[in-house]
Amino acid sequence: MLNKLFKRYFPDAKSISENPALKPIRHLLQNNHLFHLNRKSTARAVFIGLFCSFIPLPSQMIIAAMLCWVFRCNVPIGVSLVWISNPITMGPIFYFAYKLGTWILGTDIQPEGTEFSFGWLWDNLVGIGYPLLVGSFICGWVSGITGFASVHFAWRIYVLRSWRSRRSSENS
Repeated sequence: MLNKLFKRYFPDAKSISENPALKPIRHLLQNNHLFHLNRKSTARAVFIGLFCSFIPLPSQMIIAAMLCWVFRCNVPIGVSLVWISNPITMGPIFYFAYKLGTWILGTDIQPEGTEFSFGWLWDNLVGIGYPLLVGSFICGWVSGITGFASVHFAWRIYVLRSWRSRRSSENS
């Protein structure tokens, strides 16, 4: 049931490898583990996707895809979870990560008077960047571990319930 739901919404290995834009890396996508749906592969992909969604870089999807390839977990799930930090949610997420970083490092919030120009950003990059990276790493790590544990727990509950229902239907 759960596999059918995921297979309906996520692309399969054949459709991804036939994409003309992915022709240069088609040989890397031949590994079956990259599209396999099991508890370990899905949990690893959830961890990678949630962790990479907190990386304050514009290449989050590429980083998530590479990490999914390295750790042999489900690429579509890992890459799709990166979109938790989309253009609408990116501001609040990174502001929270910055506030968490300043709190952990014991520093003051840097941008008192902001003018949002490249010159202002370049001048304040170190004061903003270090707390942002620390807070983003912590948020990504905590959300990744929470997602990893949640997938393991939910998958286990689902399997136990399906076993019980199968056993009760056989006894009836």
